[in-house]
Amino acid sequence: RDGPLRYLGYANEVGESLKPIVPKLLVPSYVISVGYVLVDTYDKGKKAYNNKAKSQTNVHPRTIATVLDTFIWQGLASVAVPGFTINRVVHFAKLGLQRSAATPLVKQWAPTLLGLAIIPLIVHPIDHAVHVAMDASIRPLLRFLVDETA
Repeated sequence: RDGPLRYLGYANEVGESLKPIVPKLLVPSYVISVGYVLVDTYDKGKKAYNNKAKSQTNVHPRTIATVLDTFIWQGLASVAVPGFTINRVVHFAKLGLQRSAATPLVKQWAPTLLGLAIIPLIVHPIDHAVHVAMDASIRPLLRFLVDETA
């Protein structure tokens, strides 16, 4: 979740923004984002396993909980929520410009530029919202399952 590679998870937002102009980039952008989620999940799971194996007997449930937490968090915060958000922003910007007096060039490029412009503005609010949602839902369940197997 940290470092510059984190932004590979937002490749699909770029794909969603560019969809009106270069629709063929949409699927590859999601492949990159999902690839990032899988690599980060593997990395966090491996670290959890190695750390827990040295210090505790309850290795597998804790490792599984870490993998599930990472996969769900990344899937929501890096792919699903921001992808949906950008998709809707671009869609409604396009819809709003259809009947406007804007030039064809503006109608074509404005939704894409708006989508690209809001990417940096949505990162932290979405990350925070996903943390809050998971703290209130899946994380207590994961902690309970780990504690029950201790």
